[in-house]
Amino acid sequence: MDETAKKTAEYLLQIKAIKLQPAKPFTWASGWRSPIYCDNRKTLSFPVVRSFIREAFASRVRQLYPDAEVIAGVATGAIAHGALVADTLGLPFIYVRSGAKDHGLGNQIEGYYEEGQRVVVIEDLISTGGSSLGAVRALRAAGCRVEGMIAIFTYGFRKAEEAFAAEECRLDTLGNYTVLVDMALDSGYISGEDVATLREWRKEPSEWGRGLD
Repeated sequence: MDETAKKTAEYLLQIKAIKLQPAKPFTWASGWRSPIYCDNRKTLSFPVVRSFIREAFASRVRQLYPDAEVIAGVATGAIAHGALVADTLGLPFIYVRSGAKDHGLGNQIEGYYEEGQRVVVIEDLISTGGSSLGAVRALRAAGCRVEGMIAIFTYGFRKAEEAFAAEECRLDTLGNYTVLVDMALDSGYISGEDVATLREWRKEPSEWGRGLD
C-alpha cells in the first residue's frame, strides 16, 4: 500500500475531514445519497496535516513534472494548497474560477501567466471530475500547456477516470477511496459490513440510497 496514500487517509480520518456514515448517509449538493463526506478545507486548520499535504504535493510535482513553470489552483478549495505548493517550489501561482467573473476584467484565470507555459493543476477533491476538468479546459483555452493534475483525494469513480482519459489529462492523487476504506477498517472506524456498503456505493453512486427515506 502506497505510504503517501496511507498517511493521507490516516490524517483525513484523524481530523474528520472525511466522515464515513454508511448507516446514516449524507446528501450531496447534487442530490446523491452518500455514506461518505469529504471536506478537505479542514486540512488547512491543522499545521502538521497542512505541511504534510504541501510537501507531498511538491514532491509529486518534482517527480512527475520537473519542467513545470506555473502552479494553478482550482477555486475555491485548492487555492490555498496551490499557493503553498507554488511557494515551496518557487514557482508562480494562478487560480482558476468555475467561470468568468461577470464584472471587472471578467477573468476566469487570476494571476500572471504566459501563453505556452507548462502548468500543473492542484485540486482538493475529485468526484465526477466535471469541475476539475473545467479548470483544465479554461487553462488550455488560454494557451497554457496543462501537464497534469494532482489532487488530495479521489473517490475513484469510473466516470471521473473516463472523463480524464477523454480529456487526455493525467490525474494523480495523494490519497484514494480504496486505501481510505482499508485504513478505516484496520483502525476499527468501520466494520466489515460497512465495507461492503461503501464498495457497493461506489459502483453506482447516483443510484445508491434511493428509497432510504
